[in-house]
Amino acid sequence: MPHTGVNKDKDGNRMAKCKTPPTTPGEQIAQQILNNYDIKSAEDVQDVLKQIFGPIFESMLKGEMENHLGHKKHERSEDGDNVRNGYSSKTLKTSLGEVPIRVPRDRQSTFEPQIIKKHQRDVSSIEGKVLAMYARGMSQRDIAATIEDIYGF
Repeated sequence: MPHTGVNKDKDGNRMAKCKTPPTTPGEQIAQQILNNYDIKSAEDVQDVLKQIFGPIFESMLKGEMENHLGHKKHERSEDGDNVRNGYSSKTLKTSLGEVPIRVPRDRQSTFEPQIIKKHQRDVSSIEGKVLAMYARGMSQRDIAATIEDIYGF
């Protein structure tokens, strides 16, 4: 029997066509969010976005720390003087509400973050750019590298 382009169930009733899988990175991320979170309202979407912002900002700060120290985590530096020294907590103010993050520290306290400067709390000016990159399918590491390219640090 030739395929007519119309899907029918076992009784011959018309059925909705199967949806095509998401093709753009933004659609893929949206599908992952829908699969992993119980979203029932616009408020739920905002809560999920707040949960996503924290790790993105933390990843960018870790990339800055790696650049500052000149070596990756768990690698030895050539001079060995300055190393990672845990994290401090910070609460960022975004257009979606407050987002808690952990900011990496170094032993000599010479690390000066650039994406979210010391004492800076409001990040609404860059959150739209970060969200747009994330929606295009960029990984957290790629976003950090792009921010580094844009801002020169």
